[in-house]
Amino acid sequence: MHYAPVAQSSFVPPKPIRELRDLTRYRRKLVESQTAERNRLLKLLETANIKLASVATDVFGVSGRLMLEALVEGKATPQEMAELAKGRLCQKIDELGPALEGKLEEHHRFLLRLQLDRLEAAEKDLAVLEQRLQEKLKPYAEQLTLLDEIPGVDWTLAAVIIAELGVDMSVFGSVSQLASWAGVCPGNNESAGKRKSSRIPKGKEDRAGGGGQLGSESQGHLLAG
Repeated sequence: MHYAPVAQSSFVPPKPIRELRDLTRYRRKLVESQTAERNRLLKLLETANIKLASVATDVFGVSGRLMLEALVEGKATPQEMAELAKGRLCQKIDELGPALEGKLEEHHRFLLRLQLDRLEAAEKDLAVLEQRLQEKLKPYAEQLTLLDEIPGVDWTLAAVIIAELGVDMSVFGSVSQLASWAGVCPGNNESAGKRKSSRIPKGKEDRAGGGGQLGSESQGHLLAG
């Protein structure tokens, strides 16, 4: 087996970077929680034979939220709920009516209310966290600008890259060392002619979450900066 040399195991990013790391990792957890809650809500609608997702591109957009709230209240007819559509969704009112005709019972409305409340809370927490993250990123405006030039990198991914790798690339020395530290170094685990698992080592998943979205060209861009 061949291993690329890595940065010393004692490498510890400075405190501001560690704080950024806490924020970006918690943000990821909030986003994952939000996604899971949305999936549960969509599953609940399917259970009640509500086909809103088959007509509305974004069930959690402005129109979708109005219809979900109306479903919770249980007072409006399917046609009245369909007429809550805004923007381009107005063109699908005729399809929305039948899609909202399912059998939503009190049990479903109770769960739907809880799920909507949890989604709203998660969105508020996420907004507060992102505001804090933006403040903490101000000292790294130059690095953010450079990372933003890489195709496919937005500010959130740029924040993850800075939080996980820092801004001092000299501690890695080369693209290979950076890839190894990030947990995205190609594996070559072979024994007796048989290839073994080359999974990302445990403990590097968070680093790979950002680093894994960068190609060698992007890593070289970082090291050259």
